[in-house]
Amino acid sequence: MIYEILRREGEEEMARPATSLWWSGVAAGLSLSFSLIAEGVLQSSLPNQPWRPLVVGFGYTVGFLISVMARHQLFTENTITAVLPVASQLSLENLARMGRLWGLVLLANLVGTLLAALFCSFTSVIPPDVREAMLSISHQTVSHAPIEIFVKAIGAGFLIAAMVWLLPSADATQFHIIVMITYLIIICGFAHVVAGSFEGFMLVISGRLQAWTMLTGFELPALIGNIIGGTVLFSLISYGQVVKEM
Repeated sequence: MIYEILRREGEEEMARPATSLWWSGVAAGLSLSFSLIAEGVLQSSLPNQPWRPLVVGFGYTVGFLISVMARHQLFTENTITAVLPVASQLSLENLARMGRLWGLVLLANLVGTLLAALFCSFTSVIPPDVREAMLSISHQTVSHAPIEIFVKAIGAGFLIAAMVWLLPSADATQFHIIVMITYLIIICGFAHVVAGSFEGFMLVISGRLQAWTMLTGFELPALIGNIIGGTVLFSLISYGQVVKEM
């Protein structure tokens, strides 16, 4: 039953107009920026104790709560459902539709996080101490080797896909599931391509990171890892559980 719900959602997402996907994707990028903002507020307000990262991690859940509960188009979340129609009816047409959805949503998400990073960097809306905490957190996220980011992104992709499969039967507990899954992502140090892009853009704008290094050293490994974790390791395996029963 859950498979059929998600398959139909995937069909609907692939059929949506490009303008709808675009603006929903931009909104998701803007919403996800509140994860780092909330983390920065918590880190700048709490004493430097061993338990601080565990509390700061709850800030990471904020952006995902806004984006997922508002049904914005977030890469690795709404786009995962598009794999199921392709798996059930593999064709060039379905692959092209999925590629259109993935490409459009990812680009829109990145535009949203870039706009948010520009706003946070060039206006006084973020206090200096909070901005510095945000940059410190961002540096910890993107400073790993590309292969390490790739491996960490597989874990994030798998967990986001698990969250997508849990939500249709969650009803009143959707809030708790989103918090639980995204909190686990941050405390485990996993990498999410869109959430990490806001952190990367903040560092690039501040002059602490080169744009090319961000794209090739973080974004590309995180993107590939998220796709493998969410699509290959979870969605297709979950499809395999029901393919003989349909």
